[in-house]
Amino acid sequence: MAEALLKSLSKGRFEVFSAGSRPSGHVHPMALEILKAARLPIEGLRSKSWDEFKDQPMNFVITVCDRAKETCPLWSGQPITAHWSFEDPGKAEGSLEEKSKIFRKVFTEIQTRVRLFAAFPMDKLSRLELENEVRKLAP
Repeated sequence: MAEALLKSLSKGRFEVFSAGSRPSGHVHPMALEILKAARLPIEGLRSKSWDEFKDQPMNFVITVCDRAKETCPLWSGQPITAHWSFEDPGKAEGSLEEKSKIFRKVFTEIQTRVRLFAAFPMDKLSRLELENEVRKLAP
């Protein structure tokens, strides 16, 4: 969800990748439903391992689940890193409606932070200021 949101909200200012330590092999259908409902493009979204990007220089690496924070690899280019902890909606239990409610809640939380991040005046902030601002967005 974060990948689709940042791609859309940043209007091409960022090259955006989303990946995980243990990709499931598919994008959760509820995530796709929420993205479609928000009128965000879903073409090309897929479950990816961060190993796919190990040699890709990064400016920012933002982890969103606690497991990723603990096992996140070192990235080339010394990116600014932050951890924004969100509940893993894919692990939600209960009825279809209860699971959908969790997905919507997490989507809204991610959307709020991504909007703030995308609005940063990147060209006017020092690296240290950027790092501090990105980390302040942590829930």
